[in-house]
Amino acid sequence: MIGKITGTIEYRAADHILIDVRGIGYLVYCSDRTMAALPGVGEVVALFTDLVVREDLMQLFGFQTLMEKEWHRLLTSVQGIGAKASLAILGTLGPEGVSRAIALGDWNAVKAAKGVGPKIAQRVVLDLKDKAPSVMAMSGTLAQAQGEGAAEVLEPIAAPRPAPPENASAQAEALSALGNLGYGPGDAAGAVVQAAGEMPDASTPDLIRAALKLLAPKG
Repeated sequence: MIGKITGTIEYRAADHILIDVRGIGYLVYCSDRTMAALPGVGEVVALFTDLVVREDLMQLFGFQTLMEKEWHRLLTSVQGIGAKASLAILGTLGPEGVSRAIALGDWNAVKAAKGVGPKIAQRVVLDLKDKAPSVMAMSGTLAQAQGEGAAEVLEPIAAPRPAPPENASAQAEALSALGNLGYGPGDAAGAVVQAAGEMPDASTPDLIRAALKLLAPKG
């Protein structure tokens, strides 16, 4: 399995690049969002990768962050979502946007991706809702690492880094706390994402309190 590639961009196409690694060229397919963030021809780039092997095809897909790669892995596990549809979703929403849409059950946001119909979008949200908390927690871990100066290990070099949510770490801690209180992962993720959207600068305790209010029985 090829998990990461570092090399020089030889050329760029609409949906892929050729990366030269010590004389060997690798075709790497990326989402529109990732393509837009990559450096130019002749510059060095590093991407996390996922290799898909079938009887008649071998394709390598590239991602700026481990979080984007994880969402690709989860999205392609959904029936009806292939690599092309996954990249379309990630290109439209970005990994953070995918986390938010799935946690909130917002299948209309997923449907906005090219080639993704309403039935498939609903299936994505239904199948992956309980997976959102673990990926959101990964976002918090990445944000902490960036703050500690270790981003070079986690993020590609020579490419712009997408800014993490201002309270990514607080969201991850709030998710963990709600899980310890017995709330289901999907419900907890939806409440935390909604609370974080309303209070971008909230601390962990504030997020927990706001999420608990959202989770409280109505009426």
